[in-house]
Amino acid sequence: MKNLPTRDRLLTEGLRLIHEQGFGNTTIFHIVKAAGVSADAFDEHFACKEDFALQVLDVYFANGRATVDATLRNDDLPPLDRLRQYLALNLAHLDRDGMRNGCLYGNFAAEGSDYSDLIRHRITEIFEYVAQSISYCLRAAAQTGKLRPRLEYDEVANFAVASLQGAILLAKAQRSPVPVLQFERSLFSLILA
Repeated sequence: MKNLPTRDRLLTEGLRLIHEQGFGNTTIFHIVKAAGVSADAFDEHFACKEDFALQVLDVYFANGRATVDATLRNDDLPPLDRLRQYLALNLAHLDRDGMRNGCLYGNFAAEGSDYSDLIRHRITEIFEYVAQSISYCLRAAAQTGKLRPRLEYDEVANFAVASLQGAILLAKAQRSPVPVLQFERSLFSLILA
């Protein structure tokens, strides 16, 4: 960690802290202390805590986009397998901390969107990207005959994003993967059947 540039250390440690204890509970002092740098170093790289939060979201989204690209938007895989793999990778990510931290997007939606319109808009853009990617995957499934052709792809995709986020919140509260697994089962057996 000490070998990372200061900005990267701040973002890495800040992301970890915000994900573990929430945006409101994480102060700039906590972030600089965890990164092993001075408060001045924070000010050199970030205009304010809001700017920092937006950059943390971008770091987290870079990983999320890689997951989406490897699954939902991966045309080399059968479409419904892509969706299952996307859900499996999300569940594996949640399981790394025993479901304690949930999804940073959902956490920011619940907490950070009251703090900042910029954060709220960025979260909305991220959720829209995920929904568009699910819709893309569903359309591909319909083209291969694996889904009924008149399905409202965008509507189902938005429903899936909202439902998955709700399932992740329940998984976080229950410290159990069961809500996410139930969501997946319902999505495939009731909605996409």
